[in-house]
Amino acid sequence: MPPADLAIRAVFFDAGNTLLRMNYAVIAAELGRHGFAVTPDAVQRAEWRARVRLDDEVLSRSSPGDSTETRSTAERYLGYLLDGLGVTDPALVEKIVAWRRTYNLPRGVWNTVDPDASQALAAVRRAGLRAAVISNSNGSARSILESLGLTGHLDFVVDSAEEGVEKPDPRIFELSLARAGVAPGEAVYIGDLYSIDVRGARAAGMRAVLLDPGGHWGSRDCPMAPDLLGAVRVVLAWR
Repeated sequence: MPPADLAIRAVFFDAGNTLLRMNYAVIAAELGRHGFAVTPDAVQRAEWRARVRLDDEVLSRSSPGDSTETRSTAERYLGYLLDGLGVTDPALVEKIVAWRRTYNLPRGVWNTVDPDASQALAAVRRAGLRAAVISNSNGSARSILESLGLTGHLDFVVDSAEEGVEKPDPRIFELSLARAGVAPGEAVYIGDLYSIDVRGARAAGMRAVLLDPGGHWGSRDCPMAPDLLGAVRVVLAWR
């Protein structure tokens, strides 16, 4: 942890499950099309649990150099979400997984803005801080953020597919720090996965805030916030 009195000059954000949300409504609609009635809110709550399960059972056990962007990881994540909804019929699970493989490529289901995103980014900019995105993505992060009107609030977007390195590798954080022109102790990362975002940022010497909207992460050795605005408030309080 860097010195608490070192001034914060930049805030880096994750994209998925941070500035962007999974399209819960389209997943609920696809399940409904197969006779499984569920609300978008229920899908959202299941996703909150699924991300923690993915981190605990898959990501925390990954070896250096493993990719979070593989089909197998994405399908494990979707499987955990479906399990959380009570979707246990293998045939239905396979239908939803097959639908997800071809839906809205290359962006997929990550095409919805977090309702707090613009306000959170504006608060960072009003405070005189730099704001940027560091995302494990397939090369589409910038175009999604631009289509949702968020790039005007950002200094830049770092996409792992373009850089050839992924979180939690500290190199993707280090190149972002260099691009922002700030020292590690002057920057904070806000993200949704402990093993990928918190540990990765810390390995680069940064502070990190973990988003925990459902209260499912339990006790972790990092600051947590229930939403994006709450995370930004934590950062601004450090100033």
